[in-house]
Amino acid sequence: MIYLFAGDDVKNKHANYEKFLKSIPKDAETFFINKNDFNPTQAMSLYSGESLFSKKCIVVFLNVLENEDIKDFVLDKLESMGKSKNLFIFLEGSLNKTITDVFKKSRAELNIFEQPKEKKERYNNFLLAYDLERRDKLNLWIHFRQAIDLGVGMEELVGVLFWKAKDMMLKKNFSKFKEEELKSFAEKLSYLLPEARKKDLDAEVRFEEFLLEAF
Repeated sequence: MIYLFAGDDVKNKHANYEKFLKSIPKDAETFFINKNDFNPTQAMSLYSGESLFSKKCIVVFLNVLENEDIKDFVLDKLESMGKSKNLFIFLEGSLNKTITDVFKKSRAELNIFEQPKEKKERYNNFLLAYDLERRDKLNLWIHFRQAIDLGVGMEELVGVLFWKAKDMMLKKNFSKFKEEELKSFAEKLSYLLPEARKKDLDAEVRFEEFLLEAF
């Protein structure tokens, strides 16, 4: 089954997305995949029935349709995803009718949340990436709170910080962090939200505590 949560009314979108996640059995294995770490082979293994996973799993795609190559691949495979025993959740921004029509054809459950044009406000999530690179804990926390108050999803913020930590390691940017610190930061970040939800903890509070204690 496919579930689409899309639109630029981020507060309502993420509120409904979070509510939906709470309805999923906590023992289900969950994978979060964003546009920076999307792997076609991995995606195919999760819907083809040829994967090694013995139980139903949840696959959450985060803004992957912003990448044209990924978008073409995903839209071509939606019908196969819809027939899979696994659940596929797409968390996206505003999508045009052509794309939503493909989701409809694949019998996806559509949850579209759009703001009136005069109320639209977009937050620059990459401010957090810049703060991490500078090891600026105060501004990292400030920008985290600003993003949350504007309704930016925690998965989006995790994705940006995870990407930045990996990017710094790839570029050997160790002026502010040791390599071991970045590896530990990325590892803990990758399972932070799924672990909080499995233990029925407040994910936002846990994320904030992690940022304040990370360095």
